[in-house]
Amino acid sequence: MTRTALDFDENWLDPDELKSLRRRMPITYVHAVPVKLGDSGLPEKIGLLLRTLGDGTLGRELVGGRVRFHEPIRAALLRHAEKDLGPMAFPTLPPSLVPFHVAEYFPTEGESKYYDPRQHAVALCYVLPVRGECTPRQDALSLDWLTPAETLRQDIVAEMIHGQEHIVKSALAYLDLLP
Repeated sequence: MTRTALDFDENWLDPDELKSLRRRMPITYVHAVPVKLGDSGLPEKIGLLLRTLGDGTLGRELVGGRVRFHEPIRAALLRHAEKDLGPMAFPTLPPSLVPFHVAEYFPTEGESKYYDPRQHAVALCYVLPVRGECTPRQDALSLDWLTPAETLRQDIVAEMIHGQEHIVKSALAYLDLLP
């Protein structure tokens, strides 16, 4: 088999290239809503990451990030789950690649429920049951497991960034867990 540039991890973008591309075309993302299953096998808790944001404040967000060039969606979900939840989270990937929700972020406020001043982005959203021990990594300060009702509390919703509270609400509706 012939080796190509795609065989290496050098197919990522440097910060200046990414900034330029973000202003020219939509970027594909995956978002995962981590869930803990109870003894019955039904979801009982929703996981939200707590991070320090660029302006120094704290904010909550979902697991996820960009899909790399030539990276299958399943591989992107696993990579971001390991990056955000740790190697012992043991996520269960969905059997279908059909997302429960698609979030389209715009750099202009009011264009949609989702706002990202850096870019126009399209995020495929999945529910991701985790069976193992989660230890947040990278820039996540913590992963908090909340009941469905807790995820909809005003103080929690106020901490969600970029409109991701709408993804959480869609996940709860998808899982038939809206209080």
